[in-house]
Amino acid sequence: MPRSAVIGVDIGTSSSKGVLVALDGTVLHTAVRTHTVDRPAPGRVEMDADVWWDEFAALTRELTSDPDTAVIAVGVSGMGPCVLLADADDRPVRPAILYGVDTRAGRQIDRIERELGAAEIVRRCGSRLTSQAAGPKIVWIAEEEPDRYARARRLYMPASWLVRRLTGAYVLDHHSASQCTPLYDIGAHQWHRPWTDTLAPGLALPALAWSGERAGAVTAAAARRTGLPAGIPVGVGTIDAWAEALSVGAHRTGDLMLMYGTTMFLVHTLPHPLRDPSLWTTVGALPGTHNLAGGMATSGAVTDWLRDLFDTADHTRLLALAEAAGPGAHGLLMLPYFAGERSPVMDPAARGVIAGLTLSHTRGDLYRAALEATAYGVRHHIEAIEAAGGDIRRVVAVGGGTRGGLWTRIVSDVTGRAQEVRATTVGASYGSALLAARLVTDADIDAWNPLARTVTPDPATADRYETLYGLYRDLYPASAPVVHALAGLQGAGRSGPPAG
Repeated sequence: MPRSAVIGVDIGTSSSKGVLVALDGTVLHTAVRTHTVDRPAPGRVEMDADVWWDEFAALTRELTSDPDTAVIAVGVSGMGPCVLLADADDRPVRPAILYGVDTRAGRQIDRIERELGAAEIVRRCGSRLTSQAAGPKIVWIAEEEPDRYARARRLYMPASWLVRRLTGAYVLDHHSASQCTPLYDIGAHQWHRPWTDTLAPGLALPALAWSGERAGAVTAAAARRTGLPAGIPVGVGTIDAWAEALSVGAHRTGDLMLMYGTTMFLVHTLPHPLRDPSLWTTVGALPGTHNLAGGMATSGAVTDWLRDLFDTADHTRLLALAEAAGPGAHGLLMLPYFAGERSPVMDPAARGVIAGLTLSHTRGDLYRAALEATAYGVRHHIEAIEAAGGDIRRVVAVGGGTRGGLWTRIVSDVTGRAQEVRATTVGASYGSALLAARLVTDADIDAWNPLARTVTPDPATADRYETLYGLYRDLYPASAPVVHALAGLQGAGRSGPPAG
């Protein structure tokens, strides 16, 4: 008899990942399809939604190829919040606009805040309007591309787009909706109709459900396209960072999830909402939870840039050089704002800065400085979360950046915080598989994915990193006037004054 299993698929910024998981949590097979995003102009980041479905189908066909395994449920997640508008026949009216790395809607953010009131938006929706919010990007399409908007009837994100193609259901999870600021009321857990009618006229917004609920079943047509069995249940799904938190059990009150990837994302779980203008307040992935979240616009993206700049085949050699460089990178300091910065700075016109360069600095020093810059950004977020009233009791690390160990050790040294690393760090696709398993079993993440190791800070580095972190915090305001002027020359505008 075939072994029962579930599939989880995540649509990310640089790749789509799928995982076939047995009902005890054992990873049976993984599959990846890489892709690139489109950057048609400075501050604009888009993607063709057909890629999401094509790659999903390719992944599931690969994952279902084993005749000794029977897939009994499917879970999905994806980057977000994204804005994909489709017409009445579910044809996209334009490429999807991606999450906070796309900063095009600055003018709309300023106007919406004036009209609705910045404080009232935070009170009702939990977060101020920033490049992360989906609402202003919908307005941008309506104002800048009115012909396209006139055809739009539905709003999708990667997970909900896959659910629609798989089941025919038009549904979005509450967490993703809570990142559609200012369209969702986090207290009422529903769309705020007075604002949706004004800012998104003509759109029939999706029904709302929790990420772990059943969205529907795989249709016969979807089965033919994907290789999945017709009739098996499909979960509602959610945004990748929240699925990733579930994948390592970082979804309990007091937990902080650090997601090491192309960008660095942080999710702190709370029993009730806390509001802070430098962070994102959201509804949790599971009922009864709320989050304070933050995200850096780049992290692994900077190390990838350096790898390409140095014409190095992979990161292994550069990591060894960075290890040898030692704490502080021989007096080199970097601001990792190479694509603007999201929280807690909230400045799309911020830019990368490398300070202290001399002719004696090496590739290893630069690579080490990039890793340390991410760590300083994590510490900045931790301080912002706790200043807002958060209570961080446990830090859990996840993502590709946890492999190898140097990056996580640097983050623990800079922050002074221990980090738990679970046995399986596949990422959001594994969290989506867990949600799929819960549709058919009582799967528990602690049994699925036990603790593998704990990364602890080295007290010998504390004084050096304390000094460098202070300089890191000083460097942004000191360099901001210059980099803002440079950003203007590059064609990217700002959205209001920087915070933090």
